[in-house]
Amino acid sequence: MSQKVRVRFAPSPTGPLHIGGVRTALYNFLFAKKHNGVFCLRIEDTDQARYVEGAEDYIKETLAWLGLEPDEGPGYGGEFGPYRQSERKEIYQKYAGELLKRGKAYYAFDTQEELDARRKMEAERGNHTFKYDAYSRKEMKNSLTLSDEEVGKRIAAGEPYVIRLLVPENDTVTFEDLVRGQVTFETSELDDKVLIKADGMPTYHMANIIDDHLMEISHVIRGEEWLPSTGHHVLLYKAFGWADSIPHFAHLPLILKPNGKGKLSKRDGAKFGIPVFPLEWNGNNELDHFPGFREYGFLPEAVINFLAFLGWNPGTDEELFTLEQLCEVFSLDKIHKGGARFDFEKARWYNHQYIQQTDDGELASLIRPMLKAHGLNPSRDFLVKVCGLLKERCHLLSDFWENGAWFFEEVKEYDLENVKKRWNTELKGHFDKLIAELDSMQSFDAPGLESKVKAFINENGLKMGQVLPLLRIALAGTMKGPGVFETMEVFGKSETLARIKKAVALFGGITDQ
Repeated sequence: MSQKVRVRFAPSPTGPLHIGGVRTALYNFLFAKKHNGVFCLRIEDTDQARYVEGAEDYIKETLAWLGLEPDEGPGYGGEFGPYRQSERKEIYQKYAGELLKRGKAYYAFDTQEELDARRKMEAERGNHTFKYDAYSRKEMKNSLTLSDEEVGKRIAAGEPYVIRLLVPENDTVTFEDLVRGQVTFETSELDDKVLIKADGMPTYHMANIIDDHLMEISHVIRGEEWLPSTGHHVLLYKAFGWADSIPHFAHLPLILKPNGKGKLSKRDGAKFGIPVFPLEWNGNNELDHFPGFREYGFLPEAVINFLAFLGWNPGTDEELFTLEQLCEVFSLDKIHKGGARFDFEKARWYNHQYIQQTDDGELASLIRPMLKAHGLNPSRDFLVKVCGLLKERCHLLSDFWENGAWFFEEVKEYDLENVKKRWNTELKGHFDKLIAELDSMQSFDAPGLESKVKAFINENGLKMGQVLPLLRIALAGTMKGPGVFETMEVFGKSETLARIKKAVALFGGITDQ
């Protein structure tokens, strides 16, 4: 690719970053790294009424957790700043003036009340939704219908106004989308978008185009919801005289709800019991609290791999890729046009694969905070061994606690239903003898324990099903869990014997029913 690749991720700090936005950031990052390009972060905060404190920090923390560090952006440096749109107001005003001089934009003085009245009138006439366009603008209060003298007076008097794009009549706008192919809009379908609002701040459309041009963005990779606006954006490039430097567009498919019906929204997290944000978000009220993938117990590598396949695949059956491998194989031509269903079970599957591949010591570090939250602080050596035993059974980091709390604290509840099925008074004597034999062992490793217990069972005319399930319940309180002998080795002789003795005393009080 001869052109220097420069892409941007441009979120608005209006709350927590939706997982769809994270996928957009990922695809931009992958494309940039694939082509030795630059990945920029730009904060689009022109809508100050919707600005939320802490949202920008949340965006940066998300990118850092996932390993998607920007090359340029607020706090990262770069030669094209400032990278917050709220700090670029004078730039937008300058370029708005150029459009006015070129006759490509105009002043509009219509009040909100007047616009609402016009919408109501059109609705009463049975017309389509009112649109400020090539036809209606001829009847509105703007610099196209007012004299230059009248316009000057209104501005001098401080009358509020907006600046609108002058969309040409009876024309077409065509561009090539790298995902969807050729896209064409009739200008009769397009309204005269507001470019500068009454407060002097630019709209998304105005700021977006100016910033992409000045920051030399080569490719605009963004969500499908922006496709309808691209006609206006192409018109703006042409209005400024920048037709030769219009970036390549690639509009990504929607992420659909788990049932495949409609776009995934932030409220779907509560509805389906799944995370739809990367990190936990705590807003100003309890309704504005959302858990994140990180807090659910996902590894960042798994989230990256899962998101990469939400709308793209490499064209092979391979599913597991590190971030570095994705950078090598990613390409825009393999992005799907259709929506991608948010399959949470698939996300869990990815996490399970990465948990199994993660070093036991690293897992121990990851789950220690969870144990400390329960007032537990086991030794590192013990915790590492437990992680090694449990990880094949864990899809989430939280599963280490859910499946193995009994490793770290005394058994509080036993599976008495299964004990009643298997226990009888004869077994009491056998278990007392087994405890004595286990106590006499010099080495307490899993192979030696397995050999000792199985020999004891055979010598005493017992069956495996009479002893091993009860041993497992004695150790864990449940029939579920890793291997009995591996568990005994991790506990060590003292803890193993203490648990068996406690359980046998309890089981001895149970009679057949």
